[in-house]
Amino acid sequence: MYQVQFSPRGQRIATPGNETLSQVAARGEVIIPHACGKTGRCSTCRVQILAGHSSCSPRTEKERAIAHKMRFSPDVRLACQTVVNGDVVVKQLVQDDEDVHFSSLYIKNSPPDMFGVEKHMFILFADIRGFTAFAEKFLPYDIIYVLNRYFHAMGEVIKRHGGHIDNYMGDALLALFEADDPREGAKRAVHAALEMLDTVKKVIQPHLNNFLGKNFSIGIGLHYGLVVAGAIGAFADKRATVIGDAVNFASRVETANKEAGTEFLISEETYDLVRNKIAVNRSIHVSIKGKTGKHSLFEVIGLLEEARAKKGRFWAPQYDLLPELHL
Repeated sequence: MYQVQFSPRGQRIATPGNETLSQVAARGEVIIPHACGKTGRCSTCRVQILAGHSSCSPRTEKERAIAHKMRFSPDVRLACQTVVNGDVVVKQLVQDDEDVHFSSLYIKNSPPDMFGVEKHMFILFADIRGFTAFAEKFLPYDIIYVLNRYFHAMGEVIKRHGGHIDNYMGDALLALFEADDPREGAKRAVHAALEMLDTVKKVIQPHLNNFLGKNFSIGIGLHYGLVVAGAIGAFADKRATVIGDAVNFASRVETANKEAGTEFLISEETYDLVRNKIAVNRSIHVSIKGKTGKHSLFEVIGLLEEARAKKGRFWAPQYDLLPELHL
């Protein structure tokens, strides 16, 4: 039998070997957090190996990816990925009583399906243009009424196309679409966005003109990417949501409408799935803060079948028609 010592509290736990540090810790009731459910997709279970490096297994592919992203030194390891076959001394990152208390509650109150699941989804952001200036002119209760009417109309459209609204952020909304077939999912999400724009023009704007004598327009951004779907919040008040670079990028796609003077932009990842189904007016190139390289966005102005019926031709992307944007 080998011994694993957990610093700074000094617990010593015996192991026959071929166990991960997480497994050893759990058997000895040593709290090591694991936000991803011990799947090697987060860094919350990281520990520092103080002695016994040669008794630890090499980094797995998952651990190497995280260590590279987080710039870990060689002695910092993921407990869920590190198998021990010898005596090891480990320094925990969970050290104070508050951390121990929270981690214990987190593990106890988070069933396996609530740690988070990675999946590819279509992420749609919609934002009302100039809403702050619009709202300043009217009574707060009137604005609440207007927003709720707008959100209800958008929610009905999104639901009709198989999506759901995940979150509201002031006058903006985040909607998600899933599909076993990405091409089918892309088609549904694009159809929803186009119908949202049409509903604003045919239903919301006439109502606002009659009710307040003014109206507003919206901008929509759509992206397809990998997210983590899980629960966030206090233990008694958690709610499901999605997190990841793809969500941030989708928000940037929507924001690009303001600079480009467009209504509906999609990412290249989405465009590749529906390029034979949509009419595109132009393309722009953007630099995204925190991301390398240039990213192409495409202005969707309708469905290809409808465009052909109206124009008798296909609108191909006109590259560099707009200047490069920096978001």
